[in-house]
Amino acid sequence: MTDSFKMDNVPFSLLDESEQALVSANLDLGYFQQGEKIIAAGEVPEGVHVILKGKVRESEAGDEQQHVFVHYENEDYFGGWSALRGRAIHDFIADEETICHILPTRILLELMQSNALFADYFQQDFTVKSEIAAQHGKGQDMAEFMLSKITSATIREPLVVEQGTSIREATRLMRENKADCVLARKGGRYGMVTGTDLLDAVVLKELDLDGDVAEIASYRLVTADPDDYLFNALVMMTQQQIERVVVMSGQSMLGVVELTDVLSYFSSHSHVIGIRIERASSIADLREAAQGLNDLIKALISTGVKIRFTMDLLAAMNGRIIAKLFDLVIPADMQPHVCLIVMGSEGRGEQIMKTDQDNALIYRDGLSWSTMQKTMASFSEQLISFGFPPCPGNIMVSNPEWVNSVGDWTQKLSDWAETCEGEAQMKLAIAVDAKPVAGNQALFKVARNWFLRHLRNNDVFFSHFARAAIEFDTPLTFFGNIKDKSELDIKKGGIFPIVHGVRTLALEHRILSTNTYKRIEALIEAGQMHEKDGKEIAEALSLFVQLRLRQQMRRVEESEDGFDPTPNLIELERLNKMERDLLRDALQVVKSFKKHLTLRYHLGG
Repeated sequence: MTDSFKMDNVPFSLLDESEQALVSANLDLGYFQQGEKIIAAGEVPEGVHVILKGKVRESEAGDEQQHVFVHYENEDYFGGWSALRGRAIHDFIADEETICHILPTRILLELMQSNALFADYFQQDFTVKSEIAAQHGKGQDMAEFMLSKITSATIREPLVVEQGTSIREATRLMRENKADCVLARKGGRYGMVTGTDLLDAVVLKELDLDGDVAEIASYRLVTADPDDYLFNALVMMTQQQIERVVVMSGQSMLGVVELTDVLSYFSSHSHVIGIRIERASSIADLREAAQGLNDLIKALISTGVKIRFTMDLLAAMNGRIIAKLFDLVIPADMQPHVCLIVMGSEGRGEQIMKTDQDNALIYRDGLSWSTMQKTMASFSEQLISFGFPPCPGNIMVSNPEWVNSVGDWTQKLSDWAETCEGEAQMKLAIAVDAKPVAGNQALFKVARNWFLRHLRNNDVFFSHFARAAIEFDTPLTFFGNIKDKSELDIKKGGIFPIVHGVRTLALEHRILSTNTYKRIEALIEAGQMHEKDGKEIAEALSLFVQLRLRQQMRRVEESEDGFDPTPNLIELERLNKMERDLLRDALQVVKSFKKHLTLRYHLGG
């Protein structure tokens, strides 16, 4: 019956053909009656047991009350830790008639010796397991692009000219070398000059052709590390609306990576959408360009692109769409006097499938604009037509409550912070994730900086603010099983406790980043979170978002109106064994994080 053993599930899918053949040649079968003790605490186990049929419970040794730590069912394995330790510390008992494949301990150890990934899966923590599963799990097709570093691409040797080179000479050299940019070296600095810069200098500014090309160069270069992912270079180009980045190793310039080089590794045509967004001259053109985002999401997910990178790229794309709509709708003479902010998941850069709008407008104190509210109502309507659903709580610029002068906005933040009531705390939580996307960003920064100073050393506020993170139960039993056997709300059970808990810590330590992952990195760097804990929390969040997104996409495709009425619902029966295991481990991470918050902010009782 060894031909019934499935090698396509992690960790056995991590083995090569010869290693899998070794497994097949050494598998035994074990038959166990209901109630029979398969492994007894204190015994030396035969090896790893993989259930072919039946159900097994892991219990406290000799516990008459049968306190169960976890249940194992079809295709689950158990006894690996016991085999590695050389002695079991718990009892493993058949809950019903059970048939197991048994991989002897000596073969397990031999495989771990020869295969590092296989060994890591048995020995390492949740962070390592989830990383291995993401790259090698059943049904995953990790794009080669995701594994490619900038050094793997064509780093072009740039055309470099020295300070003092004339505009005429630089233009001639660019033509001879078929280059569309030149780097001018001025002292120890490099500045970039593109073909467009040369055209502007000569035609629009009427500069002398014998003038120094170094004087028209831009010295604020967008740079990347050679060991960074190509995908990050693509995100950077999308955010900055550029077509090349300079590759720097410390203070040494290695070359330039151009957009065409990045796209040669990536087939989703995301930048094509970006170009269409920038070229849109009407709202209709912009709406048509934005409709390509759902196909982009499917392409990214189907090729196994990591969820965090998907978030980064989609956040950049959504930000450009909203900013472009702002340019088309808001009168040009008003744009310097107002700032459009996005909040909630959009402000954190963590929204993939569009759920709802969370936005606000901050305007200069004393501004006179008679049609402001009418214009903002039109802006919200257009966003809805673009596929950004209206906010159920009406947190949108079409609602006058969310259109405020700088003074009124800072007063609202202060009032919400001083109120312990739930709605005020919810509004504040949404607002502190705000990010400016269009208009005069200085208006937003003035209000934000004032608010951060106002909160300094306010322990009472942080205790009240943090409490929301522990309000929802973690859907685990006392003994570590997932509570509901059919479905769970992953936002309440997993995503919100992480997002709000990290938000609270970041706010306390005046971290300006709004993205949860970047907040975690900043907390680790500031010594306010252990690196291991931070990595596990980040991996858990990624898993929750990944599982939710896949089920969202399926429900959207199956619906008649392209809408998912239950975006946060996880149907557990649609998860495979590996996904269930990782979900359980990730929920344990959440449970531990909530305990930390309870102690940190004195939330007991």
